[in-house]
Amino acid sequence: MLAALFIAFSVVFVAEFGDKSQLLTLTLATKYRALPVLIAITAATMVLQALSVGVGGALGASLPTSFINSLAAAAFLGFAIWTLVDSDDDDDVETSPTFTPRRVIVSVASMFFLAELGDKTMLSSMTLATDRNLFGTWLGATLGMVAADGLALLLGKYLGDRIPRRAIRYGSAAVFFVFAALMLFDVLR
Repeated sequence: MLAALFIAFSVVFVAEFGDKSQLLTLTLATKYRALPVLIAITAATMVLQALSVGVGGALGASLPTSFINSLAAAAFLGFAIWTLVDSDDDDDVETSPTFTPRRVIVSVASMFFLAELGDKTMLSSMTLATDRNLFGTWLGATLGMVAADGLALLLGKYLGDRIPRRAIRYGSAAVFFVFAALMLFDVLR
């Protein structure tokens, strides 16, 4: 089990760097408190890695990735539009009447889960689960992803304190539009 945990942690930690969900975490960390974002990515990762380890490498090639990517592209397009329409530049998001930690956790977990579906980290843990201890693979992959995204969270908090909200809003919307376009391109390819 320890070997599976270490291998899965290492593979997923490295694979997550520069990944869309890590960039999503960085973006969300500039807008929300760290704890709800960390809870959300941890919960989404636990479920996602359980799903990928459960499915295993044997079925990995037969997953309908074009459908999943179409769904994720539509979601990211929606996130981009929502980000542009949400004009809370002058207000503190966390003191607005619509902000609740629960709402942030559900929103962030949903975005994160969709961003990771069919991604290289999910496919990596599926492959690792084919011939390694399932619990060790799940735990290692979960910890590896949360560790990598935790670093993005810290960087996002650092940047969020130094960059004007308007710039963060437009930058976030641009990142979401790029993810939507990349996923749509992948579907059409």
